[in-house]
Amino acid sequence: MKEETILRVFIRRFNREKFLHLLVLPTIIYFFIFHYIPIYGIVIAFQDYSPGSGFLGSPWVGLEHFRDFFNSIYFPRLLRNTFLISFYSLIFGFPMPIIFALMLNEVRNRTFKKVVQSVSYFPNFVSIVIVVGLMNIFLSPVNGLVNLLLQKLGHQPIYFLQETRWFRFLYVSSGVWQSFGWGSILYLAALSGVSPELYESAIVDGANRFQQAIYISIPSLMPTIILLLILNIGNLLNVGFEKIILMYTPRTYEVADVISSYVYRRGLLEGEFSFGAAVGLFNNMVNFILLLIANYIARRVTEYSLW
Repeated sequence: MKEETILRVFIRRFNREKFLHLLVLPTIIYFFIFHYIPIYGIVIAFQDYSPGSGFLGSPWVGLEHFRDFFNSIYFPRLLRNTFLISFYSLIFGFPMPIIFALMLNEVRNRTFKKVVQSVSYFPNFVSIVIVVGLMNIFLSPVNGLVNLLLQKLGHQPIYFLQETRWFRFLYVSSGVWQSFGWGSILYLAALSGVSPELYESAIVDGANRFQQAIYISIPSLMPTIILLLILNIGNLLNVGFEKIILMYTPRTYEVADVISSYVYRRGLLEGEFSFGAAVGLFNNMVNFILLLIANYIARRVTEYSLW
């Protein structure tokens, strides 16, 4: 009787919101076809996969590809480079949209504010290929603007893209430049929902702009900050191979080669699909564990978490 009542309530609510369900249906279909069905392809990580034999005909090898990866001479370097690049990107890239949103929130001239917002969004739409191309142009040791200025100041030209000590700095800083404006949208939206009465009360109590930001703006942003931080930690080892491949050279392999670029070379260029799938699965499992840990800590320390 109770189950029947629950079923009737569900049907009634479904009929009442059927148009909303209809609107979300294309998204559900998309994720089901392109994100959930392909999950079956994980099985090739435990096979000696051959396109001719397919999923069902390829022989099983168990954890062989995982052992090969863990015993590889490249494993420590790949793990170290991936973690360091992701960690630096998180440390320097995550606070920038927050700081930018707080600063922009203090601007009272609406025209100037909109112009600054529009300009800050622009780098997000610039192709990674163009960004790396601009870096090559401006940092060229022959006629690059940066090196021309260094020579004017009496310094020797620096081969920025050929030196290991500059690679991570250039990767992280260019990524921050590309993403901080676009990343500030969520924080600006959260700040727009803060009641003006809170700021008015703070002004009456004698609070200056800095104190208003510390005691009103930042606490109002805290739920958004915590949730996005958890998601960023959950993607800590997801360093895209596109920018890495465009930037690195044989001289910078030692600090530039990451898990995703290694998977690209072994899995696609060399045709070792099963090995590439095994490394990718390991990478995703580590990210999933980091997500669980970050969410657990956030739930214990703060009142905000994903679940």
